[in-house]
Amino acid sequence: MNPNLLHRNLGAYCSALALSLGFALMPLLGQAQDAPKVKISTNMGEIMVELYPDKAPKTVANFLQYVKDKHYNGTIFHRVIANFMIQGGGYDAQYKERPTRAPVQHEGRQAMTAGLKNQTGYLAMARTNDPQSATAQFFINTVDNAFLDPTPIPDGDPVKRFEYRGQVYENVPRENLLNALQLFGYTVFGKVTSGMDVVDKIRTTPTGMGGTFRTDVPKTPVVIQSITLVQ
Repeated sequence: MNPNLLHRNLGAYCSALALSLGFALMPLLGQAQDAPKVKISTNMGEIMVELYPDKAPKTVANFLQYVKDKHYNGTIFHRVIANFMIQGGGYDAQYKERPTRAPVQHEGRQAMTAGLKNQTGYLAMARTNDPQSATAQFFINTVDNAFLDPTPIPDGDPVKRFEYRGQVYENVPRENLLNALQLFGYTVFGKVTSGMDVVDKIRTTPTGMGGTFRTDVPKTPVVIQSITLVQ
């Protein structure tokens, strides 16, 4: 075969392959960039939220399943602390707790490594002291809450030096740190893209006692009328 012809054919083949791969990858790139968006409709206004399945996939899937099941419709923001966060999604207006599915796996460290932190306007999963207990309740940070972020674990096993809250630990087995409850933090999985004025109205609403809760309950119920997937 003429070597020049071979080069021309090979060049044409490579160009065609690159072009076809480009077209093949375009939908995948689009999917990665198109984050799901939900609308939280409350009796105080609407909050638009962007979710990040590429950073916290199990958490987002769990949240969207509750949205699909209409779990949140008619629930309230039952815990409101102005300079901290607003929490909801677990109780109705009569303070009756909604049944939930099994907890979702904690993805806090993965999400933080991908850039998600407990900053103003970001959504995170609420939970008990058990990091693996998050189900349906969520909160919106109303200020930057770095202390809610997972604590990074240095490389090595054992970890030669680890500092936590002013105290230094040396030669700690890595597994001990990975499983330490106080180091897990809270999984961030979304961000308010519009409606922070509504969040501000909610966070400054007067609070007191309500149902079985002794404090931090809005005196006028803040009702989540619905959460719907809009994209």
